[in-house]
Amino acid sequence: MSFHDASATAFLQILGSLSGVLAKAEAHCKTRNIQPEVLLNARLYPDMLPLSRQIQLVCDFAAKGCARLTGSEVPATPDTEKSFEELRQRLSKTIDYVKSFKPAQFEGAEAREVTFPAGPSKSMTLKGQQFLSNFSLPNFYFHAAIAHGILRHNGVEIGKRDFLGAP
Repeated sequence: MSFHDASATAFLQILGSLSGVLAKAEAHCKTRNIQPEVLLNARLYPDMLPLSRQIQLVCDFAAKGCARLTGSEVPATPDTEKSFEELRQRLSKTIDYVKSFKPAQFEGAEAREVTFPAGPSKSMTLKGQQFLSNFSLPNFYFHAAIAHGILRHNGVEIGKRDFLGAP
């Protein structure tokens, strides 16, 4: 398996599925006469981040992960989304960004040194393989699963197949 497939292709599958999940969440709000902000601000627990922030972080881990693995400039995206439509647009832009990377850009990425923020005033450097396996993918999947869990917990009729999307 190429490093491109292990990263970009994996990101694309879940980014796409989250677009579908958000469409179902929006339809759930309309059908049940729920204000969208209720779901967008929902959390699994009070000290956890809300749905909207979970989606933003999923996008960040995908886009910034690809950029760091390929040695590209890391994009900065403000977190301003306040609606399902704006979150789907962010997912769409992230999908387009991740698709813009070519497999050749990932050549040698497993051994490339990747430096990334590890707190407000701290950074960490890992080899690309370690960065992808121990940081980027786990964080990406964590926030995607939490977003899915928030929606399921709030009654949106979604399941594992919705989370996995089309491979």
